[in-house]
Amino acid sequence: KLDEAGAVLVAKLSLGALAWGDVWFGGRTRNPWNTDQGSSGSSAGPGAAVSAGLVPFAIGSETLGSIVSPATRNGVTGHRPTFGLVSRAGAMTLSWTMDKLGPMARSALDCALVYNAIRGRDAEDPATLSAPFRFDHQQPLDGLRVGILVDAFNEDYQNAAADSATLEVIRSLGVQPRPVAMPSGLPVDAMLLTLSVEAATAFDDLTRSGADEDLVRQGRNAWPNVFRASRFVPAVEYLQANRLRVELCRQMHQTMSDFDVIISPSFGGGTLRITNLTGHPAVCIPNAFHPVEDDAERKSPGSISFIGKLFGDGAALRLAAAVQERTDFHKRRPPVS
Repeated sequence: KLDEAGAVLVAKLSLGALAWGDVWFGGRTRNPWNTDQGSSGSSAGPGAAVSAGLVPFAIGSETLGSIVSPATRNGVTGHRPTFGLVSRAGAMTLSWTMDKLGPMARSALDCALVYNAIRGRDAEDPATLSAPFRFDHQQPLDGLRVGILVDAFNEDYQNAAADSATLEVIRSLGVQPRPVAMPSGLPVDAMLLTLSVEAATAFDDLTRSGADEDLVRQGRNAWPNVFRASRFVPAVEYLQANRLRVELCRQMHQTMSDFDVIISPSFGGGTLRITNLTGHPAVCIPNAFHPVEDDAERKSPGSISFIGKLFGDGAALRLAAAVQERTDFHKRRPPVS
């Protein structure tokens, strides 16, 4: 689809071992803003390459934070689309019901342009479907119903001041966010059995062959042992987790019924786990470059996230683009030396 739209493939980029974190077999993909750091995972290469200005955009993958996290670490914009709106054909499978592909770029506007080219039904991915995409970066924000996770923003975390400043920019745009809370009272961690069991299924041959012993990371919660342990998850527990997941989807759908977008700290309020389980879209934009001790040039980027309704990617992208029209964080470049 990108070829058909006129894009030129210049590189295939790196990811951590089996798409989990900053774990590498030789070498390392580094954060251009602070080369002492890895560029996070698992969309490490896309995040670093876009940040360094090597490419204008790249395609990332997310199952449980792997667009949001490297977008934050590398100071770029990431868009995790609604589950099923972008084909995953040809991509490594980790979780059939949670894997998502989406663009990482300088700006929300660029993400929207790329997303519009790659979205839609694909016979090679039976989970995909087509849905309207309504996005106009010049459209007024009048009528946009925006929620804010007040409790999450009230917590003490590194990016709190930057997030507060972003909220003021949003209010200056004529948007008055209303308080909202994520669904609660359900065992979200237990629902992640879905991810573990599906990943173990996808890599069953690796486990059975014993080749998993060659992976660098071998701790208790590393992939090799997660794959092995997942073979012993009772079918009843797996199905119960999925039944609860359906209830989480119902509650999240109800929460979003009064909003077009919910604003969240990128790693606060449990949103990463909840929305990856429910399939809701998110747009993550840079909004800070914190100083790194003893080094004036190196920075630690921060970000804020906009969660959309199912199939409502356009509204989240529109609000993110409006913020970027008033700020310049997405235009900043890491030092070249």
